[in-house]
Amino acid sequence: MFRYLPVFAAFAVNLLSSAFIPSLNADGPDNTTAASSSGSQEGAAPKNELAFGLGGIPSTPRNTIRDRLDLGPSTALQVNYGRRFGSGKHVAVYGEINFLASPLRGVSSNLASATRDVASLYFTPGMRVKFFPSSRISPFLAAGWGLGLYEQSTTQLDGRANPVPRELVHGAFGFGGGVDVRVWRLLALRGEARDFYTGTPNYNVATIAGGQHNVVAVGAFVLRWH
Repeated sequence: MFRYLPVFAAFAVNLLSSAFIPSLNADGPDNTTAASSSGSQEGAAPKNELAFGLGGIPSTPRNTIRDRLDLGPSTALQVNYGRRFGSGKHVAVYGEINFLASPLRGVSSNLASATRDVASLYFTPGMRVKFFPSSRISPFLAAGWGLGLYEQSTTQLDGRANPVPRELVHGAFGFGGGVDVRVWRLLALRGEARDFYTGTPNYNVATIAGGQHNVVAVGAFVLRWH
């Protein structure tokens, strides 16, 4: 699964550079303007936000009438970039690129032929609406659409070779909300919860199909600049 990371990274860097380089040209005032603009930027909503987060995904039961399967909890690693393109006194709108990876989630089941474990990566560009963006405490809502990548283990719970494909890609719809708390002009702390709704990983269990909710809670520090 992680061989896809360079592709996503290149895409993200291209978007970031297209957003960041024009901001350097537009937001690079001369000495006579810098003093006056710095005061206004101090209380304004930041134009760029880059967050690095650490969190967790709780266990996800996928039981049927006949079969029992539980996708266990895991650590979650998040990187999120947001670029403000519209704002008012009480609301700011950001475009965002969100990456969230879960390195390993163990599977428990009454079926010995079930996949042993699953790794996941969610890439969901989208929109974020932040309320009271110039205040110290700013709640927000976010939603996006992209890809959910799953990597199934090469073995089953009974230790035999897993016949399902190693990698699986689904569409992913991510949505959630949280709150930013400004610590300093260039730094904030963030707490958020999101749900990534995707197709089902390949558990090698015919009775388990359809969509799957992947709920995650994350704490992050946010770098902010104009």
